[in-house]
Amino acid sequence: MTDAATPVPSPAEGPNQKYLHGYLAWLRNEKQYSELTAENYARDLRHLFELAADTPLASLRIHHIRRYIAQLHSKGLSGRSLARMLSAWRGFFTYLMRDHGLTDNPCAGLRAPKSPKTLPQALSPDEAARLVELPAGTPESIRDKAMFELFYSSGLRLAELVNLDCEPMRADMTTGEVRVTGKGSKTRIVPLGQHAVAALQSWLAVRGQLAKTDEAALFVGARGSRITPRVVQLRMKQWGIKQGITSNVHPHLLRHSFATHVLQSSGDLRAVQEMLGHASISTTQVYTHLDFQYLSKIYDAAHPRAKKKP
Repeated sequence: MTDAATPVPSPAEGPNQKYLHGYLAWLRNEKQYSELTAENYARDLRHLFELAADTPLASLRIHHIRRYIAQLHSKGLSGRSLARMLSAWRGFFTYLMRDHGLTDNPCAGLRAPKSPKTLPQALSPDEAARLVELPAGTPESIRDKAMFELFYSSGLRLAELVNLDCEPMRADMTTGEVRVTGKGSKTRIVPLGQHAVAALQSWLAVRGQLAKTDEAALFVGARGSRITPRVVQLRMKQWGIKQGITSNVHPHLLRHSFATHVLQSSGDLRAVQEMLGHASISTTQVYTHLDFQYLSKIYDAAHPRAKKKP
């Protein structure tokens, strides 16, 4: 380990990967971040290493970071993506100051360019039903149906779903709920719909055809080990095309659809917040805007005073 008083060497000396591994280990072990979140941080930091090139990390100043952000913005990265990237860089330099002797955080005080606010997309109830009603011809398609039903039934995050284990889920199905560990290692219990329970039972009946004997994961891939987030994303995209859904289908779209449809039916924002595992209700409130858009369409179609004159 580098001495606390020693500045970070230049990238030419090859320390960046060592510092990256140390930082990611800290995120996983101390911050309890998921593997998927750690991978996202790693991707953002590799952008920094590429932009810095031969400039030592200890020599980077705020004007360097401003230029990097401007370069990325000119390539089409949104303000939201840049804000996430800047946050990853800022945390990395804080780690280097604490453990590796850096005296300055060049990202401190910087803000990413603002982007227009966009609402999360959601499938219509008919589209969501079409996506989860898959043909049960193979163990893979039975698995996929169970995963998609679980996303839509319980609003799970992708990392939460792939980290589920088999035996706890068997117990959860008897109570009609699923216990998941979300961001910040916080555990929550979310209801399981009857369609999800039926799909999971069908999957468990054939899981042994794919899973290795000692594999604990609920969902497994072609090699019998825990399925990866990337495989889930690809399978859902492929099924979306097969099922004739024109939207760009991905796991978070089903999470958005779950939240939107529950809120439209119940109007209970607090309940949706609990089920999604949001720390702040302000994060959940975006779905009230989606709900208002839905109600506006109903109003425009049904109210005599809302109809435009020909």
